[in-house]
Amino acid sequence: MRMGLDVHVDLWYDNVRRDWSLWAVEQLSEADFILVIASPKFKQRADGMAAPHEGRGAQFEAAILRDNLTRNLKEQTERILPVVLPGRSVEEIPTFLNAYSTTRYEIREFTEDGVADLIAAITGEGRHKMPERGIWRGNAQAIAATPVTGALTVARMHWLLSTPDVRLGDAVFEGVRYADSIVMRPSSMSTEAIGFLDVDLGGRFQTMRSAIGVLDDASERSQVGLFRVHVDGVVQLQRQVSHGKPDLIKVDVAGALRLRLEMSRPWITVAGDLAERSSRLPELAWGTPTLR
Repeated sequence: MRMGLDVHVDLWYDNVRRDWSLWAVEQLSEADFILVIASPKFKQRADGMAAPHEGRGAQFEAAILRDNLTRNLKEQTERILPVVLPGRSVEEIPTFLNAYSTTRYEIREFTEDGVADLIAAITGEGRHKMPERGIWRGNAQAIAATPVTGALTVARMHWLLSTPDVRLGDAVFEGVRYADSIVMRPSSMSTEAIGFLDVDLGGRFQTMRSAIGVLDDASERSQVGLFRVHVDGVVQLQRQVSHGKPDLIKVDVAGALRLRLEMSRPWITVAGDLAERSSRLPELAWGTPTLR
């Protein structure tokens, strides 16, 4: 949590009487990533070697994980992360997680460097980045499109077009500050219903990553934000987020010429298919949108 992750552990939910099996189903369904901590007892229960009355909760949760892996092996292999803490052994990872043929995360010490590989799996940002591909010299037309080295924040680029209520600033989601963000916080409803900006890509980038969310200090905590990414005039991503639940997005922009980042509050359905603009002001932001 100190590193900005939204973490849920059952020990923190003992404040009321609850159905723990339903709690487990909810967490295992909604979590972006699940950490499986290696231990002799959990391996025994997860591998079906324990008595039925022994560690019922662990056996129940492990069955769900095995079912998820069977349903979509590639997706769930990336989502379920086996972790070996200091003093534990790789041999204590449950058999169904294939400790020797898939990545495992051995934590040597509880420091930022000690958990760097685990954080890389969660953020998608590895320690060793693949270098940008150079220009193919066999195509004379490609020489004009010189690739950008490193990363460039959208907020610092020249904006070809933008609505007046969109500005450069800092954004804070769940206590994490994002510099070079694009913030929409109009003072009145006289501005556009949708805030956006356009930038020229020139075919120089491969991906665009950003956090999206409702600002932590939003006056209305129940609001929802609608975010869209347009690449060369086509919507490539649409995502809704609510206060306290920001998201991280990644969009392929390889070879694209123009990018539009758009944010608004969703329109409200009032009758049948009719919809009207929300009467509440948006307090939204793109958190450090970055092109590579």
